[in-house]
Amino acid sequence: MQVVETAIPDVKLLVPKKHGDHRGFFSETYNKQAFAEAGIDLDFVQDNHSLSAERGVMRGLHYQSPPFGQDKLVRVVQGSVLDVAVDLRKSSPTYGQHITAEISAENWTQILVPIGFAHGFITLKPNTEVIYKVTNYYAPNNDGGVLWNDPDIGVDWPFDEADVTLSDKDKVQPRLKDLPTIFE
Repeated sequence: MQVVETAIPDVKLLVPKKHGDHRGFFSETYNKQAFAEAGIDLDFVQDNHSLSAERGVMRGLHYQSPPFGQDKLVRVVQGSVLDVAVDLRKSSPTYGQHITAEISAENWTQILVPIGFAHGFITLKPNTEVIYKVTNYYAPNNDGGVLWNDPDIGVDWPFDEADVTLSDKDKVQPRLKDLPTIFE
């Protein structure tokens, strides 16, 4: 597994090895021991799987507040997304900054988004399927978010706002400047 550092050191891109032959391929996408050897020692407790039928489906920017924060290991098994992680840790030198990465079935890259970040993605292809592991169970009372197109965050989304499909919840998330301190 290749570990690629990003501009925000706690967010990492992981590229598992793929072994292919005339039958197709085999890839070990998660191995607790290999991750620990790479300095990533997390206890994943739940897997989630989403399908977005159209291009331009936005999911996020979401987080779970303490004590139910979640580390996420995100991968795409069909299609592609522009994945975004926004630092919500008030004491961090990168507070309010974000990273973006294209994650796709073709590039076989995964993104590790730690606790303390809002996370989201927008689909770049129809019928995109995303699978992600999390380190804590879903806690609806601790479910939060940040407005996906907050100008203070400044994500360069690849779609015009009118072409983005959002849930009702994601249309009304607060801006970063209006969030209380959630993560120190």
